[in-house]
Amino acid sequence: MSAERFTTLDFKEMKQRKEKIAMVTAYDYPTAQLVDEAGVEFILVGDSLGMVVLGYEDTLAVTLNDMIHHGKAVVRGSKKAFVVVDMPFLTYQVNNEDALRNAGRIIQETGAQGVKLEGGLEIVGAVKSITRAGIPVMGHLGLTPQSAGQLGGFKVQGKDPRVAKKMMEDSLVIEDAGAFSLVLECVPWQLAKAISEQLSIPVIGIGAGKFCDGQVLVYHDVMGLYTGKRPKFVKQYAEARNEMVKGIIDYISEVKQGSFPEEKHFFTMSEEVLAMVMEE
Repeated sequence: MSAERFTTLDFKEMKQRKEKIAMVTAYDYPTAQLVDEAGVEFILVGDSLGMVVLGYEDTLAVTLNDMIHHGKAVVRGSKKAFVVVDMPFLTYQVNNEDALRNAGRIIQETGAQGVKLEGGLEIVGAVKSITRAGIPVMGHLGLTPQSAGQLGGFKVQGKDPRVAKKMMEDSLVIEDAGAFSLVLECVPWQLAKAISEQLSIPVIGIGAGKFCDGQVLVYHDVMGLYTGKRPKFVKQYAEARNEMVKGIIDYISEVKQGSFPEEKHFFTMSEEVLAMVMEE
């Protein structure tokens, strides 16, 4: 592996070795430091920040400037992980020129290593334009949150034979267009396994079973920080929110009681200087 950040070649070699890839979201500097130190290979600056960080109902309100703002912080906070930034709604669907321009802004202004686009055949032109410019692209099929309304809501995709067949075809099309990896979200494990096996690029699953080449989860779900509804595919690994709330409660209590700050937290000045200040 590279002594610096992970590269697209590293991920291709990991797939060939059947070595699983760990990916997690991050949206700010301290979180990026934490997950990078823990050893994740991939960090996704997801447009999920709309819900878990900015308090929106969905991802549609997230802007390009939002993604760039948070992407900058994540890149500054990480050293080893490959950072991918989501391209938000309507930044790549209108035309290929806008897609390339917006992807270029993300890479130039954040320093990220790649961008992620949702969709299949309908976004192939955008993927080709961006990859031809030398920008690594990660695809995203299955439940694509930016088009959840069209898909009938946040539910499993690919149970219907027609939809499953199209997803198989779209995955090949996205790979052929130059994508270096693919996210599959909320897909039956059998379909995800078949797609992973037919592609030479790594497939990262989220609610897509254990047979993908890697997994991704939202940091706030992993750490138990997000209070919204938790999807079936999420496994919570920590109770960080409870500890954080307890810390704030203890702080409030000590402030009210006068036990914080203690003398060890004080700064001091000499009596002589104080006397000079108090002189009339």
